[in-house]
Amino acid sequence: MFRFRDRTTAERIIKKLREMGLNIFLMHVCGTHQDTLVRYGLDCMLEPCGVKIRQGPGCPVCVTTPEEIEEALILARKGKIITTFGDMMKVPGESGSLQSMRGKGHRIQVVYSIRDAVELARRVREDVVFFAIGFETTAPSTAATLLSDPPSNFSILSCHRYIPPAVKALLEMGETRIQGLIEPGHVSTVIGTRPYEEIAERYRIPQVVAGFEPLDLLMGVYMLAQMIRKGEWRVANEYVRSVKPEGNTKALKVMDEVFEPTDVAWRGFPVIPGSGMKLRQRFEEYDARTLFEDELKELRGMEFRTPSGCRCDEILRGIIDPPECPLFGRVCTPQSPVGPCMVSAEGSCSIEYKYGRRKINRESIQMGSGKR
Repeated sequence: MFRFRDRTTAERIIKKLREMGLNIFLMHVCGTHQDTLVRYGLDCMLEPCGVKIRQGPGCPVCVTTPEEIEEALILARKGKIITTFGDMMKVPGESGSLQSMRGKGHRIQVVYSIRDAVELARRVREDVVFFAIGFETTAPSTAATLLSDPPSNFSILSCHRYIPPAVKALLEMGETRIQGLIEPGHVSTVIGTRPYEEIAERYRIPQVVAGFEPLDLLMGVYMLAQMIRKGEWRVANEYVRSVKPEGNTKALKVMDEVFEPTDVAWRGFPVIPGSGMKLRQRFEEYDARTLFEDELKELRGMEFRTPSGCRCDEILRGIIDPPECPLFGRVCTPQSPVGPCMVSAEGSCSIEYKYGRRKINRESIQMGSGKR
């Protein structure tokens, strides 16, 4: 681990970047990359080199829409046991949050994995719904669970999403002049590097798949800077110790067997074609939206509004940094979040609040300390 945080190597990379005379704007789509970027002060180190990096829609909690949250809240009110990961508990919906629902006596259970939800369903008679969020990283475990004959009182509220269509949507919208993309390591471990090749050719944009240690991210930036200077648009793999061109073929096969692409909205985005994961027809008996269609009818005609002043939508599209939101750190804090970017550990606002407000002195950054 320590060799990926070596200060001397980091200084050599920074020196090379500074000598290149850059003025570039990069984007990544991964909450863990954002954590590394801010926690270790890499954003402060890269700024004098002419490198600006912003996070896009790389937080699965953050891109889950208010309508999807409301689906879970309605099912909880109808007596279903809702199971999900802890990060989803405090995300505000139109009529509250899962945490507030639990405070009112409804059965909301935090689980560490979908397996916990299945085991709960085996122990009770009530309907147990797993509020399934996440990208290609977590979707294989959901798919594998459905292939292992879970109990009949278990179902999935699928909010899984594919990353590549969202990257295309960002580039199509053209709201920011993205000159290079740092692709997510976890997702790429599953899908490989090949899905990004079409994006590189179509939009003529260089991409690097990077790992999550400080030197991974710095090397990813350096590789992108080299490609930008040379006018190249290809996909490079810095994270070779984990990512293969073909990805994890077993995980991809399991996902394809259970899910099919569907058009779905992301928070901050319009409907993105083929970006959602819908259960295939043979798994309809586990699809909460099909099973509880009557209970969810009250969603029809419901209006969903962004809280006044909240700019999470723009943060998820990489248009602004968290401190530019008027609510950041004042009205919106991790203790009383207004938007999802302040809730999730992978959200830009939560990360900035936790680490960025320390006003890190670049001279005192110690990547080799081993502290996490």
